[in-house]
Amino acid sequence: MNIEQILASKVNEAVKKHYEVEPENIEFQPTRKDFEGDITLVVFPMLKQIKTNPAQLADTIGKYFEAEVEEVAAYNVIQGFLNIVISDKYYINFFNDVRDREDFGILLPQSDASGIMVEYSSPNTNKPLHLGHIRNNLLGYSVSEILKAAGNEVYKVQVINDRGIHICKSMVAWQKFGNGETPESTGLKGDKLVGNYYVKFDQEYKKEIAQLQEEGKSEDEAKAQAPIFVEAQEMLRKWEANDPEVVKLWSTMNQWVYDGFEKTYDALGVDFDKNYYESETYLLGKDNVQKGLEDGVFFKKEDGSVWIDLSDEGLDEKIVLRSDGTAVYMTQDIGTAIQRFADFDINQMVYTVGNEQEYHFKVLFLILKKLGYDWADALYHLSYGMVDLPSGKMKSREGTVVDADDLIKEMAATAKSISEELGKLDGYSETEKEELYRIIGLGALKYYILKVDPRKRILFNPEESVDFQGNTGPFIQYTYARIQSILRKAEFDTTADLSKDFSFHEKEKELIKQLQLFPETIALAAENHSPALIANYTYELVKSFNSFYQNVQILGIENEDEKVFRVQLSRLVANVIKSAFKLLGIEVPERM
Repeated sequence: MNIEQILASKVNEAVKKHYEVEPENIEFQPTRKDFEGDITLVVFPMLKQIKTNPAQLADTIGKYFEAEVEEVAAYNVIQGFLNIVISDKYYINFFNDVRDREDFGILLPQSDASGIMVEYSSPNTNKPLHLGHIRNNLLGYSVSEILKAAGNEVYKVQVINDRGIHICKSMVAWQKFGNGETPESTGLKGDKLVGNYYVKFDQEYKKEIAQLQEEGKSEDEAKAQAPIFVEAQEMLRKWEANDPEVVKLWSTMNQWVYDGFEKTYDALGVDFDKNYYESETYLLGKDNVQKGLEDGVFFKKEDGSVWIDLSDEGLDEKIVLRSDGTAVYMTQDIGTAIQRFADFDINQMVYTVGNEQEYHFKVLFLILKKLGYDWADALYHLSYGMVDLPSGKMKSREGTVVDADDLIKEMAATAKSISEELGKLDGYSETEKEELYRIIGLGALKYYILKVDPRKRILFNPEESVDFQGNTGPFIQYTYARIQSILRKAEFDTTADLSKDFSFHEKEKELIKQLQLFPETIALAAENHSPALIANYTYELVKSFNSFYQNVQILGIENEDEKVFRVQLSRLVANVIKSAFKLLGIEVPERM
């Protein structure tokens, strides 16, 4: 049990003994810095049950603590707040228990662990991944790792959107303007080559719309009648009819994109346990819709289309099957969800999708519940805000997105420029420098994105993210490397247990208290699906370590016991930084 759990049980004992009730609300908070104490009991919530004044209640509990709780060294009462001083012995025992654990705070999956699936990335195969996809991938991957660290069995999946009119647009443009070029003949990654033709389609489409409007067509007529768009529609019909030539071209161009995606995922450091493909899943929900129709969950309109009425739940009517019997996105998502629960031993699923799809997921989860799937209550939409640039919103079809591969390279280049300016890399070989630039640049990118609450929009600034000061990835990486330098210089036995009569420097105690928070931070981050809690915890830990480093000697102190302890403490801080950053998908360098 952690100290809050220990104290909560003792508060319960004290209140039952003196007031013969069980307190319903036991609330702790860190003691304010201007008061003596480590943790504070807020007694006001208990006054609803106990008719006394807050100072009297706090003093009664404090006296019980002092007499009965060995972890409590002293207490004081300030205006109804019970400030509790925790004994050094408690911190000594804690430290000796965890000091050598590289996996401190990380839980292995339990035998009865929840199976949780996390869906993320889920790109279209008509363009390369961009900055928006990066936030999606980093969030999904990190949440997966955090859920795993909290003791769950986790499966990472994506749905690749490999069919539809947007895919046919790239195919038509390549047929008309590509002259048979390939990734091999151009030296381009396949996803970039295909993306170029998506942009080319839009350019030609706009020209044709303008021409038709000059000939007297309305804008809507021009958009519908533009020859290149009509060709894309015809190609989609042929694909759905399994036309051999169209399917062959579709397979070839999609494979170019898959190969390109794999290189980006590898560079970004994310992976998946299974890929689902829209071309294989878009019909999955039709049988379930038919069954729901028979059971009265859905209803059919005069034109033959199938709908669900969710107005009683404050939503609207939603189509689940077109009048010609073809599936819509909702149909596909119904079927895919059901299939996933059949494919994997899971009872929860997390969808990492931008906040513009919040309504879609409210409807999806409600439909699945009405279809009788109990696990629908355990579906979660990890809704996140968009990533903006100083120049404004990105637009894929106009080619104004920030390409993911280019951004990864730019981050390494920015790290190189700043590192050289600071003169931090004397004695490194060129190969070592390039690897370090990659680690720093990618760490800066990931941390900058993940330190923000997922629900908030981000204005991304590459140079700001690579700052070696403040709440940034490189600042934390540099602190880790500094600790590794200390450990390399500690050429003496550092294995001794901390003695029981040891007295702490206030900075040592602050650091241990911060380390204690790591397991509960993981649990809280898992519960809230928020890597930001891990990122900002790590920053607070690093600030605490740097304050410790600036205020006490580590290797230069004469007392051997204190020197050994401070090296051990530094090592544990480094282990926690490394573990925390691993949960964020960020590497830490041994030297910097």
